This record gives sequence, structure tokens and C-alpha cells, in this order.
Amino acid sequence: MDCIFCKIVNGTIPAKKLYETQYSLAFLDAFPLVLGHTLVIPKNHYGKVQDMSESDNRDLFETVRVISGKLESISPSALIAIHNGKESGQEIPHVHVHIIPRNSSDGAGPVHSMFSKKPSLDEGEFEKIAKIIQNKK
Repeated sequence: MDCIFCKIVNGTIPAKKLYETQYSLAFLDAFPLVLGHTLVIPKNHYGKVQDMSESDNRDLFETVRVISGKLESISPSALIAIHNGKESGQEIPHVHVHIIPRNSSDGAGPVHSMFSKKPSLDEGEFEKIAKIIQNKK
């Protein structure tokens, strides 16, 4: 497989590893947005979160919790983000969680600032969307 994250897991490509478990790995992003920008990945290859096994998912998010606490030595807050599929901005098709230390002067803003076109939904439209999602198997 030609996945850069799989190559980091198997040691073909070096990374600044911060934390590792049987199922997940945390390392510094090679192209950080801020100091301490960290990626957490499952060691097994998955394209999207919903493809992950329960054990890999549980371990991944426990690792996110642990690393988030450790990053408080850099900044009191962090943005935790997952691009889940190509259309959402996922550049490497291997599940990865960004943990980005944040402070009030970094200029990044909240997640709502990312979207210039926001829907205005009435109660019926909210209900329709909820039913579609609830009925999805």
C-alpha cells in the first residue's frame, strides 16, 4: 500500500512519535499549522471513521484524550478535527485526527467561520434531515 501513514506505522518513513499503543500512534504533523500540531492515527488502515473496528476506534479516541491533556503544556485549548472523506478536505485517505493547540491570538476562529454558505432551515427541514440520518443503517 502506498499510504504515507501506513509507512510511518511500519517505520519506512520517520516521524516524531509522541505516544503509541497497540492500535494507535500519535506524532507531530510534518507540516504544522502551529507548534505542537499533532496527528493521531489508527495503526490499521481505514479510509473513514465509520469503517473502523470498535477496538481501533476506542483506542484512537483514548489516545486523542491522552495527547490532548499532554498538549496543555503548550496551550490551554486545542482544536480536534477529523476530515472524514475527500470531500471534507481529507488529503490522505487514512483516518487521522488533528489536535491543534489554540490560543486567542492565533487568528483561526471557530469552526463556523469555515463556511460562508450556511443553510437556513425551518422545523420541517430539520425534521426531514433527522429522519434521513436516523433511518440510515
